[in-house]
Amino acid sequence: MSYDDGMRVRREVLGDAHVDRAQARTTEFTADFQNLITRYAWGEIWTRPGLDRRTRSCITLTALVAGGHLEELAMHVRAARRNGLTTGEIKEVLLQTAIYCGVPAANAAFAVAQRVLAEEEGPNDTPNDTPKATPGDAT
Repeated sequence: MSYDDGMRVRREVLGDAHVDRAQARTTEFTADFQNLITRYAWGEIWTRPGLDRRTRSCITLTALVAGGHLEELAMHVRAARRNGLTTGEIKEVLLQTAIYCGVPAANAAFAVAQRVLAEEEGPNDTPNDTPKATPGDAT
């Protein structure tokens, strides 16, 4: 994939406003890094056919919680919504991280996600749209 493919996916997932802000902040010092993430993260990984964007968002949220990258988490909560995850599905991903990444990490992640979702949906519009579990879902 090319830089242009990566930029297209980056804009689709993160939104034009975010990408435009990132590009406006690019300096000579950071230009190579911006090029790297556009080509590799967005152009090579996010464009692979093996996983859909919803699944990639779930994995990305989990990885960011595990690494304690809360600033990136906020951006990817927005991206997860753009990729079709519901508020309930994001909640389930974060609950899963409590077990595998630790309760303090999940607690911080819930605070970030709640803030972002409130900004996106409005303070009184956070539906409990958690998908229903089916027998055999739990391991």
